[in-house]
Amino acid sequence: MNEYEESRRAFLTKLGLAIGTTTLAGKTLSAKVLNGKTEFPLTNEQQQLMDRYENWMDKFIPVIKAHRADETDKVAKQRISELSEEAESWRLQLVEFMKDDNFARHYMTATERMTKEIY
Repeated sequence: MNEYEESRRAFLTKLGLAIGTTTLAGKTLSAKVLNGKTEFPLTNEQQQLMDRYENWMDKFIPVIKAHRADETDKVAKQRISELSEEAESWRLQLVEFMKDDNFARHYMTATERMTKEIY
């Protein structure tokens, strides 16, 4: 496992995306995570967190790409650390919201977008 994969795994674990958290999403999640956002409405608080998460991803994706292009990039490593700390600040709220299937669908769809853009 290379350094990027180790960093990514540590980050995802820190964010609470390990198996335990995805289990909280419920049994109803399937490969077809989200049919349409209007089918699965979010509360205002949940929407605010999703907006925050998507803005965070917009900052995170280019940093990860930079790190993958040059694993010795110290600026990228520092930024990954900073963004990980930022995500930690809303981890508990995320874990709580993941208990709601509607939120989990939105979150998993957003995360899928990030994964596709990174790889």
